[in-house]
Amino acid sequence: MADLTLNNVHKSYGATDVIFGIDMAIQSGEFCVFVGPSGCGKSTLLRMIAGLEDVTAGEVQIDGQTVNHIPAAQRGLAMVFQSYALYPHMSVRQNMAFGLENLKMPRAEIKSRIEDAARMLQIDELMERRPAALSGGQRQRIAIGRAVVREPKIFLFDEPLSNLDAELRVAMRAEISDLHSRLGNTMIYVTHDQVEAMTMADKIAVLRKGVVEQFGRPLDLFNRPDNRFVAGFIGSPAMNFAKGVVKSNAVALDAGAVVPLPEGFTTQEGQQVELGIRASHMDVAADGLIDVQANMVEQLGSESYVYGKLTDGTSFTLHQPGQVDVQSGTKVRVTPRPDMIHLFDASSGLSLRS
Repeated sequence: MADLTLNNVHKSYGATDVIFGIDMAIQSGEFCVFVGPSGCGKSTLLRMIAGLEDVTAGEVQIDGQTVNHIPAAQRGLAMVFQSYALYPHMSVRQNMAFGLENLKMPRAEIKSRIEDAARMLQIDELMERRPAALSGGQRQRIAIGRAVVREPKIFLFDEPLSNLDAELRVAMRAEISDLHSRLGNTMIYVTHDQVEAMTMADKIAVLRKGVVEQFGRPLDLFNRPDNRFVAGFIGSPAMNFAKGVVKSNAVALDAGAVVPLPEGFTTQEGQQVELGIRASHMDVAADGLIDVQANMVEQLGSESYVYGKLTDGTSFTLHQPGQVDVQSGTKVRVTPRPDMIHLFDASSGLSLRS
């Protein structure tokens, strides 16, 4: 286990800047997820930690030691790639042993580590097969096993589940989380899937365009997003947003409704804002404040989703437990729960919560 600290880390490719001064402290034993849209810099940041990319400026520290100029093989890290990166001509056993053999480790120690990892990951029966004879989930388990046998200070995962189908992704998420519980190592995991981030992480770093928009515990990001981007990225379905203007402790929406503001926001009269409401944080009633024209209804039995628009054309989603008596083309009236309202400045996108 090890602490990881990033101090004002920058990355440029020639005149093109891709990482802009990131500061972050990941404590020993934490499971930290880097999440964000494609091209936000999360994989580049992971590769700089691994030593596969040079740091243009700033410091990467492991247990207080700056490792900028220490080769990747000497940093005590192990990385699991999206593509598995298994040697096709080697058996599973040979793939798992290869890195340890390069370190000139005694054969008895190599054998012991491989057997321990095989039992842990339940791959004992696969040891003599080659990668071509394995399923995607089995290959990913082997790739993880190859990292486990190195007994690294920190595990690095670069979108390891992207090539798996949805059902297998859920199963592998559980396996990786269980592995973290058993080993207790620091783990850093990159994904574009915010559901993976929310279900696996102790801490989440939300990145956009080479900048960390917010870093914290999953439910803190969900309940108290720092800005509109984080609010819209974290949570499924995505948060609803409606433009409006502050008037007498309320927001007059462009869609015509007036929504009272609870205490806890710092606003100015006439300020242009965006009201944020999660799909599950509204009540349906005949005297509801906001009119939603339903365009499509998904009845899933135990829950329902209504997809529609406000009167100004803004897309709007409603999530309700159980089954709803709503038909496509009809109008639904909803009221946001006051303690669940979010508010953002329309210009800066920053949260206006006090």
